[in-house]
Amino acid sequence: MTTRRVHRRFSQVPIEKVRTYWDSRPCNIRHSAKAIGSKEYFDEVEARKYFVEPHIPGFAQFERWRGLRVLEIGCGIGTDTVNFARAGALVTATDISEESLRIAGRRAEVYGLTDRISYHLANAEELAEVIPPEPYDLVYSFGVIHHTPNPERVLDQITGHYVHPGTVVKIMVYHRYSWKVLKILLADGRGRFWGLPELIALHSEAQTGSPVTYTFSRGQLRRLLEERRLAVKQIDVEHIFPYRFSDYVEHRYVQEWHWRILPKAAFRMMEKTFGWHLCATAEAL
Repeated sequence: MTTRRVHRRFSQVPIEKVRTYWDSRPCNIRHSAKAIGSKEYFDEVEARKYFVEPHIPGFAQFERWRGLRVLEIGCGIGTDTVNFARAGALVTATDISEESLRIAGRRAEVYGLTDRISYHLANAEELAEVIPPEPYDLVYSFGVIHHTPNPERVLDQITGHYVHPGTVVKIMVYHRYSWKVLKILLADGRGRFWGLPELIALHSEAQTGSPVTYTFSRGQLRRLLEERRLAVKQIDVEHIFPYRFSDYVEHRYVQEWHWRILPKAAFRMMEKTFGWHLCATAEAL
């Protein structure tokens, strides 16, 4: 199956439908029960995010970008954004959700980083209409472009307007051959493989009903990047969520029984093979 055919599935979904979904519940907004906008809230959100997804700091390499310019596409409520800025980067951050940006802006104020971050409301498929074209040292997008109707257009925007030779591009998208996809197919879809793309979209996030969620194989992601003159340096598979959801929403970390009995080394091997996050690092030629 070609990449063009794969990414036609949700291509006609109105972008406003995507915006409405993320405005209704920004990503990670319930990672803390503290008052939204307080330092205690943001500290707890960050701690929980990196506890559950410990591979993110290693993938982002926050310290590497000190004194350099970072373009973040899909910043959400700004957890990674603040860490880039905290490490000394100058960050241009974009998101399609006005509510997410409102919270992210407050986060920058709380940590005294407003001079290092500029936030912009933008559709990533038409980024150049909002963000002036100029090269960045890093273009970073974690868990975002699989939620837009036409992911290829985002990559075209990146490579057409924001890179020069040597620019690093780091992108995380969802992995097709993952434990989560199997779980969705069996538990939520009861084996209805013919409707799998829609099932994945429906159940891909903590809040059900995402209007667009694509998944990618390693090969598809590599081709999408290489077709745009991005030299792929590394593609890693990461992240299986092992916790019992009924406890997790109450901020308790109780692993499902089948993960508890699995040795840590075996669990890690499963993550590296059947994880939900496909993390690619590439460099513009």
